[in-house]
Amino acid sequence: MNDVAVTTTQPELFIKMAVAAWDAQCARVNKLIDELTDEQLMAEVAPGRNTGIYLFGHLIAATDAMLPLLGLGEKLYPELTEPFLTSADKAGHKMPPVSELRKYWKEVNTKFSNCIASTSTSAWFMKHTAVSEEDFVKEPHRNKLNVLLSRTSHHSYHLGQLVFLKKK
Repeated sequence: MNDVAVTTTQPELFIKMAVAAWDAQCARVNKLIDELTDEQLMAEVAPGRNTGIYLFGHLIAATDAMLPLLGLGEKLYPELTEPFLTSADKAGHKMPPVSELRKYWKEVNTKFSNCIASTSTSAWFMKHTAVSEEDFVKEPHRNKLNVLLSRTSHHSYHLGQLVFLKKK
């Protein structure tokens, strides 16, 4: 081992790495969304597949849903749940304008980032709101940190679909 004193505990380091991965995925989505035009976001990512606006709205609604799931507050945009989480694309829901979704994305991510920055190390290892006390005793991995990790992968998955909207 080197001679430099370690001042960060392993749990703190793991949380720092997980939050950094979340931040990196959000930055990648931000960059892509900023590059795509409103018209590009209206297109399907591939023939017969989801539209960019649906996937973008889905990412916003999923991030927004993390606030109550992690006990960080109420959703900012509960009206996005039906068209973007519980319904499929092209289910006939009226979509908000892309300009509005761009605004929602920034607001939800700002709120979520502020909340996770103030979350204590021990809080990350506590149960999220969708798991009972009894189940959490049996499955302690069903914690808030695990939600952040799974949602980071979720962002990555949909980013991989959205990239197909870029002009060649």
